[in-house]
Amino acid sequence: MQRSISLILSGDFIAAFYMYPAIYSLIVLFSFLLLHLKFQFKNGHKIILGLFILNISIIVISFIIKTFLTN
Repeated sequence: MQRSISLILSGDFIAAFYMYPAIYSLIVLFSFLLLHLKFQFKNGHKIILGLFILNISIIVISFIIKTFLTN
């Protein structure tokens, strides 16, 4: 994840995605989480839960692909 953030900061967005596929959804999650803490959106907890589930799914699927389906 650290290398992926480093790639984003250097402007290599595609390589960052290949390095860690969940990086962009995690950025959205943490950004929304910070906004929800400040503004207390009405259904913010449901959106955060959905984003958590999305991120966990992406992380698990990418782990399975990298571990079992690549040589």
